[in-house]
Amino acid sequence: MKKKNNTIKNVPRFTLRVSRREGSALAYALIIMLAVMIILTSLISYIVSQMNYSSNQAERQEAFEVAEAGVSWYNWYLAHQTDGKTAQQINNFWQGTSPSPLGIGSLYQQTFTAPDGQTLGSYSLDVQRPVLGSTIVIVKSTGWTNRAPNEKRTIQVRFRRPSWSEYAVLANDVMRFGQGTVINGKIQSNYGIRMDGTANNVVSSSVASYDDPDHSGKVEYGVHTHLIPPADTSLADPYLNNEAPANNGLIPPDRPDVFKAGRKFPVPTVSFTGVTSDLAYMKTQAQSGSGKYFDNTGKGRQIILNSNGTYTVYTVNSYDAPPSPLPSSTSNTNSITGYAGTKNSNGTGSACTALVTMNGPNTQCKNKTTGSTCYCSSATYTIPNNGIIFVEDNIWLEGTINKEKVTIVAANMGSGTQANIFVGNNNILYTNFDGQDILGVIAQDDVEVIKNSQTTLTLDGAFIAQNGRVGRDNYGTSDYKNSITVNGSIATNQRYGFSWTDGFNSWGYDDRILNFDNNLIYYPPPYFPTGTEYSIDLWKEL
Repeated sequence: MKKKNNTIKNVPRFTLRVSRREGSALAYALIIMLAVMIILTSLISYIVSQMNYSSNQAERQEAFEVAEAGVSWYNWYLAHQTDGKTAQQINNFWQGTSPSPLGIGSLYQQTFTAPDGQTLGSYSLDVQRPVLGSTIVIVKSTGWTNRAPNEKRTIQVRFRRPSWSEYAVLANDVMRFGQGTVINGKIQSNYGIRMDGTANNVVSSSVASYDDPDHSGKVEYGVHTHLIPPADTSLADPYLNNEAPANNGLIPPDRPDVFKAGRKFPVPTVSFTGVTSDLAYMKTQAQSGSGKYFDNTGKGRQIILNSNGTYTVYTVNSYDAPPSPLPSSTSNTNSITGYAGTKNSNGTGSACTALVTMNGPNTQCKNKTTGSTCYCSSATYTIPNNGIIFVEDNIWLEGTINKEKVTIVAANMGSGTQANIFVGNNNILYTNFDGQDILGVIAQDDVEVIKNSQTTLTLDGAFIAQNGRVGRDNYGTSDYKNSITVNGSIATNQRYGFSWTDGFNSWGYDDRILNFDNNLIYYPPPYFPTGTEYSIDLWKEL
């Protein structure tokens, strides 16, 4: 039997031959396909990432809007809790613990619902309680949506109540600023203002027009000037035609040579009557550990501020008080003529009257008085930082503070004569002008510059005359002083002034320079009178 041969013969073979040119084309095609795939993949990834980013941005924007809603809600909350309240009531609200104001001590969280009733997300509020006497409240509002609770946005705002120390001059009477007056800060009066000096900030009045009592003539704008435009710059008598609405219409002329930042009228009034309740509150605070209280012994106290953080107090037994009402000019100096004293230099022994001969503005009662065995009594205390020094009588004030914030008050809260604060015997000075030094000076009646004041006088601080005026008496045509500079603010119930004129000549302080201290906007003196309505003055996203 023959063996079967399984070999297949004569089967044709097919060989695939690709030319070099065809192989190159294939490689190029593969490379192009790969590149297209990479581009498509990248494009798809980019599109997806952009869609995610857009979605996240939408959620973040909504979270931001929810956070803003939290700020708006807290503004509403403050309005309902503090509007129309006294300073004491507002302080009691912030210092309260049962319950504490919302957002203090623990986060206050609330859902945010759209007008259609849909709950979009939530916000939480973290509130920083204001320090005692401060007008500033810090609120952090964090918002998020229900769809993306991890996408959160946080806004921090500062709420602030306006303070009386925000004006270079605030007045409750007609005002006249003569030639030689330069004011760097806002000016407002509840009545009319005549400005013949230079105002480097806005001048505003609560009246649209008024009949200036200083002269006869037509009714003038609520804020007006008698200064003839350059190049004349003399004063018009009795008035400028362009400053009378009857001659010029309702819109006053542009006078950038006088009103460098413009003028506004009418604007809302600022009430001086509410300060009375603030004074009562300040007295209570001084008596209850937030300061130092002095009674109405003698005729008042002399207070000398020391740059080492202390102040020295003398009891005044007598002073050269002017008659009331004042004549057209007065020889009375408002200077101290006697101090309370003791028989012995160490303060012991029976009391006596330490008579003082006033030989000039630098005379002070520090040593044994001439022709007497009396020694002036004094005591030195630490300045109550962020506190009150309250005297239930007159104050004679001078000296320097250094890194202290304090308010000094003279007020008789009984039925006696209203108290004054006398200044000018020496300067009242800050050591620092960066907000570390803040001084408030509040007189129930007048803040009065005495006759024997410094020829060149500087007063640093915020000064309020609640019922009287900030100014200086008329000491006659022979009374000439060089300049007075106030670095801070003035609030005066009655017409203020440091110089006098008969229409032809002037006397008193020749130059009056009022510089507003911007630190008073955010750091008013402790317990200073403020408005009750909070508004946002600083906003940022954290």
